Amino acid sequence: MTTATPPGLGRTIALAHYASRALLEIVLARSGTTFNQSVALRAVSDNSGTVERAWLVDRLTGSLKIDESAAHETVAEMTDAKLLEPTAGRVSLTDSGRELFEGIRVGGNEIAARLYAGIPAEDLATAGRVLTLVTERADAELADV
Repeated sequence: MTTATPPGLGRTIALAHYASRALLEIVLARSGTTFNQSVALRAVSDNSGTVERAWLVDRLTGSLKIDESAAHETVAEMTDAKLLEPTAGRVSLTDSGRELFEGIRVGGNEIAARLYAGIPAEDLATAGRVLTLVTERADAELADV
């Protein structure tokens, strides 16, 4: 059995993504941080502050759908800016990196709180499950390309 996709659903999802990202970009601009850098900061922070450099590059290419050179460039920018400290194939958040990410995290959480206010938890859970499945399917198709 096939389910018909409601007309304009992809556009609606894209518009929600770009609108909320535009709000996050305002937070990022205050600190001169790029979106790619913010994703890298979260990835390292979510993994106790230290990760293999190769793992971070893979995480950036997989999450952001960018090529390896762009991911390496992002990590290099962050080490040059002293947000990440490279050591023997690994990178660790510096105190500056932790402080920057904390500000971004707080700003992002404030945006999310405003945008999701009043939406029932079960609706948010359903949206999360559906978008996770769509992402998994798209990633699977990209792997075959």
